[in-house]
Amino acid sequence: MQGVDQQYRPRTMRSLAIVKTARDTSSAFPSGFTIERLQMAQNNFHQPVLEQEIVELFAGLDTGVYIDATLGGAGHAFAILSRAPQLRVLGIDRDPDARAAALRRLAGFEGRTKIVDATFAELARVVSENDKYLHGESIVGVLMDLGVSSHQLDETSRGFSFRGDAPLDMRMDPTKGETAAQYLARVDQHEFARVLRENGENRFAGAIAKSVLERQPKSTAELTDAVERAVPMAARRRGHVATRVFQALRIEVNQEVEQLETGLEDALDVLALGGILAVISYHSGEDRVVKATLRNAETGGCTCPPELGCVCGAVGRVSVFKASAQLASATEIAANPRARSARLRIARKIAP
Repeated sequence: MQGVDQQYRPRTMRSLAIVKTARDTSSAFPSGFTIERLQMAQNNFHQPVLEQEIVELFAGLDTGVYIDATLGGAGHAFAILSRAPQLRVLGIDRDPDARAAALRRLAGFEGRTKIVDATFAELARVVSENDKYLHGESIVGVLMDLGVSSHQLDETSRGFSFRGDAPLDMRMDPTKGETAAQYLARVDQHEFARVLRENGENRFAGAIAKSVLERQPKSTAELTDAVERAVPMAARRRGHVATRVFQALRIEVNQEVEQLETGLEDALDVLALGGILAVISYHSGEDRVVKATLRNAETGGCTCPPELGCVCGAVGRVSVFKASAQLASATEIAANPRARSARLRIARKIAP
């Protein structure tokens, strides 16, 4: 589907209610339909988190193109395009299931959507190769909704979850790269323990790495068993003992940290002045990368002691909306428990 145009995924917090139907979508979506009713008619691939906040943020953007760098099932894109007729979307996703779902979900927005097979680390290349679609318009926003989707977790055959038995795959794009089982077959114990520690599995990282690599699991059930054997029952924390191991392995297989670092820099480069970058992360490792990148962009990399003021001449290129991340509301968490760990950070590009 790469390169095919299809009908397809700031701070004010007004409630999202009625779709303001754009001229080119009026025949498909009659005036007065709520976004919730429209969503019910679409494929339920993934329930987007912080949807109201994201839509209100992007609805205020100037006319132009926004990049949904993690398109998924197009939940955010659908809501944004429904509310903001001045915007078109350039959607990026490496998961073929997600692109197919997005194609169906955005079937009413002819001329306002394009879906590209890529990762968000290839964002700059995607922009440079899509001049025709951009029509000379500015990139006024970039949205990155990180991590694994509900669909990927719930689709047992993908191997992302310990809640079912399946081949140990975990690739976001199941057609490329090595599987989680192949990664475990080549990594040494010291390196795997480091990966586990970096993703929050501190106390038993060494024991888990030893148990897993000794057993060379080929399925999710075998991996879960190997983890359980390494962690004493009395020491098991709240939640499943294998949660952080599965997360760490998925992150490593898909090179998510490296992808994120590159994608954030590319996003800041392609944004027009005044454009918005919004990033939703789901675990502390992701959030640290996002926070550090935005902080560096805000200060221009200045390391001068705060009490002395900046004397190095560093110049910032973004304004961060606030120091702390925005969290999902209690109401949203009750309706969608996966929103509990979501952290939203926002920055606006400014003139140097």
